[in-house]
Amino acid sequence: MINFEEEIKRFKPCLEIEDTEESIYSYDSKDVSDILQEMIKEIRNDNK
Repeated sequence: MINFEEEIKRFKPCLEIEDTEESIYSYDSKDVSDILQEMIKEIRNDNK
């Protein structure tokens, strides 16, 4: 049987996961609506 208290004591977070998590959360991804808004702005500016 698993002794959860012992497992928790031995637990050490993986640094690679923390780095990856920071990278993912800091990435400013664009969704479709952002892309469409940029396209509309460009079209409006080109027509002026």
